Amino acid sequence: MLALDRSPRHRELAAEIVRFTRRSTRHYKRSRISWGTRFVDVYSWGLGIGVSLTIAASFVLALRNEIAHRASTTGSIIGEQWLVLPEPVLWTAVTFAALLVISNLARKLGPMSVNGAESSWWLTLPVDRRPMVLPPFLRKVALTGAGAAVVYLPFSMVTAVGRAPLDHVLASLTFGLAAAIAVILAALQQLAFIGPRLLGPRLLGPRLGRTIAAAVLLACAVLPALTSSGWPTALVAVAAVGLLAVVVPRAGQVRGDELVRGGAVAGHAGASLFMMDSNEVLRALGGTRKRVDGGRAARYYGRPAQGPLRALIRADVVAFLRLNPPVTPPILWLAACITILLVEGGLPEFAQLAVIVIAGCATASGLGSVARRTALVPELDAMLPLHQALVRTSRTLMPCVAMSVWMAALSSLLVLLGAANPALIGVGALAGVGMGAGTLRAATRTPPDWTAPPVETPFGPVPRAQLGSLMRGLDVTILATVPLLVALYLGFVPLSVVAVQGAFSAGIFLLVVLTRPKRS
Repeated sequence: MLALDRSPRHRELAAEIVRFTRRSTRHYKRSRISWGTRFVDVYSWGLGIGVSLTIAASFVLALRNEIAHRASTTGSIIGEQWLVLPEPVLWTAVTFAALLVISNLARKLGPMSVNGAESSWWLTLPVDRRPMVLPPFLRKVALTGAGAAVVYLPFSMVTAVGRAPLDHVLASLTFGLAAAIAVILAALQQLAFIGPRLLGPRLLGPRLGRTIAAAVLLACAVLPALTSSGWPTALVAVAAVGLLAVVVPRAGQVRGDELVRGGAVAGHAGASLFMMDSNEVLRALGGTRKRVDGGRAARYYGRPAQGPLRALIRADVVAFLRLNPPVTPPILWLAACITILLVEGGLPEFAQLAVIVIAGCATASGLGSVARRTALVPELDAMLPLHQALVRTSRTLMPCVAMSVWMAALSSLLVLLGAANPALIGVGALAGVGMGAGTLRAATRTPPDWTAPPVETPFGPVPRAQLGSLMRGLDVTILATVPLLVALYLGFVPLSVVAVQGAFSAGIFLLVVLTRPKRS
């Protein structure tokens, strides 16, 4: 166990080591970049940000005017709303979900972490670690708060049309401070300041820390809607400063393995985002879940094998169950699909259908953990004494079953709300088969080849090869939902829609299992 000396003299030594290392790194980077390259980078970034802000502003204003002129319940995919939720409930729930996402991402990425070089240079020194990890953590808190405030401003303009401009600014500042609190709460969990130490390490474990953080974020999610005065912003600011005062003196107490873990996940996820490889991003963020239930389905797994195909199917089923796919996100997406139909003010039909598609794609993506792991070493599948189509069929089985159950549950709730006749349940179950097959297609996609030249079109050069790689898997997932969306738009399910849905799902399933994945 490395003993750390936290005396002022050694703390100053640690700060001097950090300053020297970073000063040398900046000098090395500046010596390799010319002023012309810097000007081109600044010009490109400025032009891109300006164009993006212009497009976003025009879209926000158009959507704001569209929502402002809509009637209360017109244009919904359900006939009658037997339960009407106040509109602030939906936007508060969206705010709470965004804060939870920020907190979970911060916990996965650290938030206090060191990269590979820093872990080799600094962690082995018997000095206080606070000067090493505190400045990057404070930058993360500040950047997260500023970015969240900027993003929330158009959201406030769209969802609260009647607010004054000053109220929009106060709401965005409140949300930015709440996002900073989410990062600070993740740091408190990293320090084990909230969680197991309160009631003992074996009583609730890390769940207690997550529960406390969720309760605090729920209170913060309500405050942006109460910005008629400045007290919510002041309250969140005081809470953020108070929590930060708790974290700052203890920043050097984070365990070394926890710092290395956060840096490894952040580096892996950052490199994957830079290369736009969604599979690697999911592997990086999902690799921190170490809880594997080795006893689940033990009796089923212990049965004698009856042929290689049955043995492979059994192994895939048990792997799917033991990897513990998260249950909370599918339930939350299911609740989101129902909430947008019951909210007061009536969202446009295209928005309701778009949320259903997004929820289905997000749920399907979360069920492909086994396929993404087996896709890392495809040579192992080639060694199995089975045709590769049968191997891919086994890999697709559990995602198809799980998505069929989820889509059937969603369709049942839509039928209860009067969106269509009961035949919609069968259409939803069939759509789930195609969506589940899309998870295997997405898991076996190759990383985008950015060396391939773009294709010239009348509208300019288009990176067709890169777009095709990025859309692989997502294309068939969306295609599988088209007949279901048509039935929801019509308000009933014709027999032709059932036949088309069956043909689409069967075709997608056969396409996935019979097509050999491309190799990079």
